[in-house]
Amino acid sequence: MTTSANVSAADDSVAATPEAVDSETAAREAADSEAADKSPATEAASSAPRVPGLRDFYENPTVPVASGEARTLRQARMLADALGRVGPGRPAATVLDVGCGDGSAGAIAARVLGGHRVVGIDWSQDALRRAAPRLSQVVRGELTGSGLPFASGSADAVLFSEVVEHLVDPDSALDELRRVLRPGGHLMLSTPNLGAWYNRALLLAGVQPVFSEVSLRRIHGRPGSEVVGHLRLYTARALREFVAASGFEVVKLAGAPFHGVPRPLRPLDRLACGAPSLASILLVHARKV
Repeated sequence: MTTSANVSAADDSVAATPEAVDSETAAREAADSEAADKSPATEAASSAPRVPGLRDFYENPTVPVASGEARTLRQARMLADALGRVGPGRPAATVLDVGCGDGSAGAIAARVLGGHRVVGIDWSQDALRRAAPRLSQVVRGELTGSGLPFASGSADAVLFSEVVEHLVDPDSALDELRRVLRPGGHLMLSTPNLGAWYNRALLLAGVQPVFSEVSLRRIHGRPGSEVVGHLRLYTARALREFVAASGFEVVKLAGAPFHGVPRPLRPLDRLACGAPSLASILLVHARKV
């Protein structure tokens, strides 16, 4: 026996237009899809905790973003010598501090550069919040994807302080830095030295070199406990060749000490700066060609 409700449903189905049928079919398919999505396996996958990535690592406010002051001063003085003083016939230069971190290095550079405009750039919102009180201008930007928010040839100099060792794709990064620099513009790059004097001894002893990291969670196989996310390390020779292959002329390669060297060994670390291939930190001054 057919109830009135069943009759109504049957009548509606007969009178339905093709569009209504399509709509009903789509609704049923959507319901079936939703039910499939709610299967135990899918629900387990969706409820699983997301594995933190490299960006999450750098957004962590406990990860150090500041460099040693000695390195910062040496690099800033190299750039000051290259740019010269602001004065008649020599307007203020635009200096981009790419990967500015907390802005402490850029602030020191701004004081040394005397009148030249330093703009801090980082993709980490936490870093920019910390840099804002120290720098006159901070901008969010990154070297991948859409690139830096600056026109081609708009910068006179780029500070790239201990950033390249953190990059998955350093080639594209230097391509982007070269793009924003004017012809003849200055690149001031610094990075830890794989061939530092103590690393040579450590390798001979079968110990992982300082600055190298095999995990983002903890240090393994070498002295130290602070993980900072180093992915690549350079010797003086490799860095010079890499920068030159990226469309720059290397003007000078210098060395700087590392603030993490134990105090009794710091005089030796400063002495090693006289031979850049042995220094803790490598400083490169290059120009866009």
